[in-house]
Amino acid sequence: MIYWKGEKFWLGKLLEYPEIMTQGETVEELEENLKDAYQLLVMDDVPDHHRIKEISV
Repeated sequence: MIYWKGEKFWLGKLLEYPEIMTQGETVEELEENLKDAYQLLVMDDVPDHHRIKEISV
């Protein structure tokens, strides 16, 4: 992540996904918010009744 201090909040975005940007009162909260935003992005079109399986690529 890349982050900086704004007037009131810490702001940041993911370098690999620059469209994901959020804020937090602390750096730790910012990091959690970025993780949540990433999950929302990648899971957007996945139904609630999905399965997970690890594969090797």
